[in-house]
Amino acid sequence: MTHPTRPISLDDIESLAIGAWILGTGGGGSPYLGLLNMRRIYAERGEVRLMDPFDLADEDDVAVVSNMGAPLVGQERLTDSRTIARAVEIMERYQGRRFHAVMSLEIGGGNAIQPLMAAAHLGIPVVDADCMGRAFPEAQMTSFAIGDLQPWPLSLADCRGEEAIVARVTTWKWMERVSRKICVEVGSVASTCKAPRTGAEVKRWGIHHTTTKAIGIGRAVREAQRRHDDPIAAILEHEGGLRIFAGKVSDVARRTTEGFLRGTATIEGLDGDRGSRMEIAFQNEWAVAWRDGAPVVTTPDLICVLNAVTGEAIGTETLRYGQRVAVIALPAPPVLMTPKGLEHVGPRAFGYDIEFRSVFAAPATEQA
Repeated sequence: MTHPTRPISLDDIESLAIGAWILGTGGGGSPYLGLLNMRRIYAERGEVRLMDPFDLADEDDVAVVSNMGAPLVGQERLTDSRTIARAVEIMERYQGRRFHAVMSLEIGGGNAIQPLMAAAHLGIPVVDADCMGRAFPEAQMTSFAIGDLQPWPLSLADCRGEEAIVARVTTWKWMERVSRKICVEVGSVASTCKAPRTGAEVKRWGIHHTTTKAIGIGRAVREAQRRHDDPIAAILEHEGGLRIFAGKVSDVARRTTEGFLRGTATIEGLDGDRGSRMEIAFQNEWAVAWRDGAPVVTTPDLICVLNAVTGEAIGTETLRYGQRVAVIALPAPPVLMTPKGLEHVGPRAFGYDIEFRSVFAAPATEQA
């Protein structure tokens, strides 16, 4: 079956890299190495094509891909676009059938570019959707898990040639535990193809048009930079976001453990926030921000730490002492703020005994 598609230009991908890094909320891996891959792929192979999720047939098979592991390790081990394609091919062999399209697990960070790299090698389109609308660190933190879809099987490949299949698990949390152990053994970074989804499942439980959304955010930043306007104001206007804090990074404590990058960042206030201090805890992504000891914004609201001048995102692995930053919040997809969604991605899912209160609005009602 032929699906309606449109080409993604290399200029779109340049914008996608900026927008997805912002939506990554500190995680998802830096898009820079993926962007370098795509520049080379476009020079050698031509364009990748994007399709609307609602153009999928209900019975279509969709590959859901991402790199898995600790972002700091991902900066040390260079990205090879063939590895993510191999994870998809392993799943195709295991299932005994080909995929019709590929989509991102998370639109945040470098994982927004992983499906484009896979698509270039496999000759299939990229679906304009993901299942987080941002980045999260664990397998059960997705709209597909919130919808109680099947969590297995999963395929995993690493750059040395290791391959693994997680054939069956009883819960999404068991998928996280088992696949994370494999990932740690191969060096805390690996390419994965998650449980295959049908077109009907993507249309019902996917978070739609997020590739286009990330491209739009990146384009707004680039246009503001060209006009010498405030790129942070451009992001807030484009996404309906809020400024939370401005200051200078005074301390970063981080460690790579159990396949995650964990820690806290401390920011001393400047300008209108002078005299205040913000601390932000992270597990790959920013999870909770406290101002002078009181929580002010928590997951699933998007906490984004941006370069105060360029408006571009700073990841949990690249934040360092002395950087001038702006902390902003962006609205979360509604499915994440349902009661079931908050069980998966609210502050208590990360171990913080904090009641979620969105800085934008009250939580939405349960998705029908």
